[in-house]
Amino acid sequence: MSLARFYPIFDDVSWLERMLPLGIKLVQLRIKDMPEPDLREAIARALTLCRKHDAVLVVNDYWQIAIDTGCDWIHLGQEDLDEADMDAIRRHGLKLGVSTHDHDELDRALSLDPDYVALGPVYPTILKKMKWHQQGLEKLTEWRSLIGDIPLVAIGGMRVDRAAGAFEAGADIVSAVTDITLNDDPESRVREWLEVVV
Repeated sequence: MSLARFYPIFDDVSWLERMLPLGIKLVQLRIKDMPEPDLREAIARALTLCRKHDAVLVVNDYWQIAIDTGCDWIHLGQEDLDEADMDAIRRHGLKLGVSTHDHDELDRALSLDPDYVALGPVYPTILKKMKWHQQGLEKLTEWRSLIGDIPLVAIGGMRVDRAAGAFEAGADIVSAVTDITLNDDPESRVREWLEVVV
């Protein structure tokens, strides 16, 4: 597997400016509710930053802008899949990550031949309201057995001290959001992650 094992998600390019110099090699930009011109500018800026730091940028949701700006990766949630033009995505060679929460969603994701599958929330999360309760480490192990060699991302309530358990349960990659962005010292927290995960 060529992807880095630590996968933070940020909602603003300013986070990438702060954190990429610390050694992050895989990052998702997940922006909500931004006017399209600003969004295009933000994604283009994020791509430039990631290329400068030899990091992989994953764009959440905005597959058309990802195509237009020359990005290599997108992440789609299940609702995003309803709107996405998968033929266009594949025609432009975008690599695809997909969120899953239950078996039906996993079946749908696997039918798309994804480049990674994310399972969450592994632990309770405060990031967004969801109809799914925590999935637990056992579900990671189950997903590992069902998806074969496809990289598996653990997301939701992940903290530094929970990373080892997620890896032992079968995750290839651990994704963190609020453990970094709500931390009093986000840079120190990222350094902790990199020590534990890299």
